Amino acid sequence: MTNTLYCFGESGNAYKAALALELAGLPWQPRFVDFFNGEARSPAFRAINPMGEVPVLNADGLILTQSGVTQDWVMETTGKLTGDDRREVLRWTIFDNQKLSGMAGPLRFIMNFLPEDKRSADVIGFLSGRLKAALQVLEGHLATRDYVCGPTLSMADISCAGYLFYDEPFTFTRADHPAIDAWLDRVSATPGWKHPYELMRRGFTP
Repeated sequence: MTNTLYCFGESGNAYKAALALELAGLPWQPRFVDFFNGEARSPAFRAINPMGEVPVLNADGLILTQSGVTQDWVMETTGKLTGDDRREVLRWTIFDNQKLSGMAGPLRFIMNFLPEDKRSADVIGFLSGRLKAALQVLEGHLATRDYVCGPTLSMADISCAGYLFYDEPFTFTRADHPAIDAWLDRVSATPGWKHPYELMRRGFTP
């Protein structure tokens, strides 16, 4: 089986898919998408994914888009990283997509990859407030458990941790969230874990 992941290193959503493939032990190869020079919006890329987004997984001709879909396919294909309850994994994946990554992704993009004169303080303030609220929910949840769903690592952890391993500033500081900080240490201690920039090529040039 040939699994090709269309991705670039700065994408936290692509990282979730890449890390899922890596930790589940599936063979895969990255295919760099030059997002910052517009490749994701090109006709050639839109022929693969009309949404114009990464990640896209080509699994021997089966095209999957959106990180959560790829993660679900990995669970179904390998039986790994499923947690104790698939609905709980789904619940936290949706929470992440809507509340956590859904705020962290655009916030990190604005603060680090947009020209400074286009970085709206009002938008940054709104997104950072919403991210803070989502982090408080996750912090409270992890205060009484080692992993998001069950006693071992699951796709819910990969989803919720996706953006939190990036070093670029986006108002998240691990020291301010001790339960999240300890959890991220547990996740990164998982055999086979890699930082996003180890798994995928970076594309941004300051």
